[in-house]
Amino acid sequence: MSEATAPKQSIMDKFQAVMERTIVPIGMKISQQKYLAAIRDGMTVMIPITIIGGFACLLAVPPAPVGLTGGNIFADFLLAWQAWAAANASVLMIPYHMTIGIISVFVVCGVAYQLAQTYKMDGVNNMLCALLVFLCVSDAVDLETVSISIAKLGASYMFGAMMIGLLVVEINHQCIKHNISIKLPASVPPNVAAPFNVLIPMTFSVVGFTLLNVLCTAVTGAGITSLVYTIFQPLLSATGSLPSVLLINVIMTTFWFFGIHGANMVSVVTSPITTAALAANLEAYQANHPLPYIFSGAVNSVFGNWITYFAILLVVLFFCKSSQLKSVAKVASVPCVFNINEPMIFGMPTVLNVFTYVPLLICSIINFSTYYLLADAGILGRFYITLPFTVPGPLQAFLATMDPKTIVLYFVLLAVDVLVCLPFIKAYDKTLVEAETAQEKLAA
Repeated sequence: MSEATAPKQSIMDKFQAVMERTIVPIGMKISQQKYLAAIRDGMTVMIPITIIGGFACLLAVPPAPVGLTGGNIFADFLLAWQAWAAANASVLMIPYHMTIGIISVFVVCGVAYQLAQTYKMDGVNNMLCALLVFLCVSDAVDLETVSISIAKLGASYMFGAMMIGLLVVEINHQCIKHNISIKLPASVPPNVAAPFNVLIPMTFSVVGFTLLNVLCTAVTGAGITSLVYTIFQPLLSATGSLPSVLLINVIMTTFWFFGIHGANMVSVVTSPITTAALAANLEAYQANHPLPYIFSGAVNSVFGNWITYFAILLVVLFFCKSSQLKSVAKVASVPCVFNINEPMIFGMPTVLNVFTYVPLLICSIINFSTYYLLADAGILGRFYITLPFTVPGPLQAFLATMDPKTIVLYFVLLAVDVLVCLPFIKAYDKTLVEAETAQEKLAA
């Protein structure tokens, strides 16, 4: 076919070609980068830990306003809860202190284990090696009182734990790669030989990091973990700003447009940040201080495209005529309620579908911006509790913030999203109906 007779590319085709050539390969490389992937997967391990710690803290510190007096059933319930929690606080707070209170311990273990698995090294022994190094440089051990301060193992030291987990495993990997390790005969069982493989690298790491920690303390007045936190704190605040989150949402929605799991792609960057922010919020809540971070926990999902996918579902169920869309909507109805949107993503499909891409993009900006501005103004509560992702959106918004106003906002945004999605989905429905009618005529 000559150049003159070749079909002319649409603007969407050109856009798709540019994205496939530039953004998609970059995103794939980032998501597959071994260190970022280890951090992402290590953070995934934190989900049940943060759930348990969050609910323990909630039980021990009820969301009762200062100066609350009785007079109605709800107020009386909160006051009774508060009195019971005060009487049992020492017991109720144990799960919190052993989860969120020492979350850096779990982080260093999770990250080290995941990176060791990437290198096909023994996960348990490398994890224990990283944990030992972290404890040696954490300044948590008080030799005078022979005690450990869990304050040095909390959310503020998560980034230091991540770095140590990665560096220790990398040192172990390089030592083993260059035969700087104790090798036992092949007749020795692997479970016996594995600890000896990391013995020399572990010694290097313990001695090296301990000396480095002493040097850092002497020069800066802060140990390694404190210094790393000081360096990363501005990044935590910057990434949680409204423009940054909106950019993340645009990138995530665009990845979904090309059939790439957008949440997985961006989570290598966002998971450490939202987990650290959530832990910091929970610590602030426990101490009765203002919650410092808006971009925390699952906020970007709850007040993001979870609402929009449900809005699209409602539009299809009540306003569309296409048999294809109706069939997909019936199958996707129950999963969508529980935030499982893949049946719609791949069934409608939303992949390479400009009729869904545009409203998803618009709604993600509207939804999160609205919540962010209201939370920033102090009108809405901030996320400080983690829940299983299958908890329905409005219920999750309430339980994660313990602010009933978030439920109202959820349904207001749902109504807005329905209005935004309606013309786009109706236009898509029209094209499908026309295609189905033509196919029926052809079959007849």
